[in-house]
Amino acid sequence: MGLSNRLKEYRSSLGLNQTELGKLAGVSRQTISLIERGDYSPSVALALKLAQICEVKVEDIFQLREDEES
Repeated sequence: MGLSNRLKEYRSSLGLNQTELGKLAGVSRQTISLIERGDYSPSVALALKLAQICEVKVEDIFQLREDEES
């Protein structure tokens, strides 16, 4: 199972760049970039903080996905 997200969509709708969102969330621009690309799964606390900043529920940004077996 993996985590997919719509963070870039919500960030863009707020008119924020990765650096600005990172500052608001207390993380680096690189962390925001990794999350948006799906290369990093945030902690529960960070996911909640990002949802709070975007004024949505965590489930609106992050969804579990079933990884297909090869």
